[in-house]
Amino acid sequence: MSSPLTVPPRRGHQSFLYAPVVTDLDKLEAHFAILGIPYGDPYSIDEVTNDQTNAPTAVRQATDRFCRALERYDFDLGGPLLAGRDLKIVDCGDVPGDARDLGAHYRRAEAAVRKILAAGAIPITIGGDHGVPIPVLRAFSGRGPITLVHIDAHLDWRDEVNGVTEGYSSPIRRASEMEHIGEIFQIGLRAQGSARQEEVDAALAYGAHLVTAHELHDVGMDAVLARIPDGARYYLTIDADGLDPSVMPAVYGPAPGGVTYHQARKLIHGLVRKGRVLGMDIVEITPRADVNRISCITAGRLIMNLIGAVARAGYFE
Repeated sequence: MSSPLTVPPRRGHQSFLYAPVVTDLDKLEAHFAILGIPYGDPYSIDEVTNDQTNAPTAVRQATDRFCRALERYDFDLGGPLLAGRDLKIVDCGDVPGDARDLGAHYRRAEAAVRKILAAGAIPITIGGDHGVPIPVLRAFSGRGPITLVHIDAHLDWRDEVNGVTEGYSSPIRRASEMEHIGEIFQIGLRAQGSARQEEVDAALAYGAHLVTAHELHDVGMDAVLARIPDGARYYLTIDADGLDPSVMPAVYGPAPGGVTYHQARKLIHGLVRKGRVLGMDIVEITPRADVNRISCITAGRLIMNLIGAVARAGYFE
């Protein structure tokens, strides 16, 4: 019987990377576990189910465009995805929502990720809005210190919006309050968004390293990677609007000049080489605004780069 924590991908939709669907997380045996978390903590009734809730399905459906077959040679990786290693990828389905208890899915999400971690797998989450990393990061309690690496156009340090403290403008503020979160690197910041002066002040007071997109383009990702401490444990959270709209058009708040695919790929490979990446999420894809599915393809390719880099780094040997 399926675990009540997750439900299988929607009927007729293939799993991510053609992986077996495993929703009984008490019996999980895997190295990489894909988990959809469609719902955040809404600021209004209109946001309970918005188009971003369709993103986990949309990314899964794009599998045959970003990966034709697991044995194919991948030029981003220098060989097949798993590099000949006996590693298992599973799709754990989606964390279900509850219209009568809008906080229940956060509790389920945290419980699901705890089970994935207990099984020794790396959780890779597809959102949903940027509130969903909050329960994911809570599940890592006791596994710190964790260096949080964040790609986003926006700062996401709001304490509350409309009385909501765990919505998509607050994930980094909430992360900063968790004992197991250490240094925070925020990359790709640009234009206007969730940050007022008080949020910038709060981030700087914490000691967050703020890297604007313009600085990134001037100095390059290698220079940014050099600032991130070696030998650490990392969690990577990617807001889709942190990437440039040329490769990620399907977002509510597009802003020119974002992180390129090449830069994001280099960051992923660099973190894997520097230390140990414990998990990753990509959130805030708005499928109806996509162009030729390029946003979902980009998301899939970034996840594949993490899996492929980890396979080559020998994390599980």
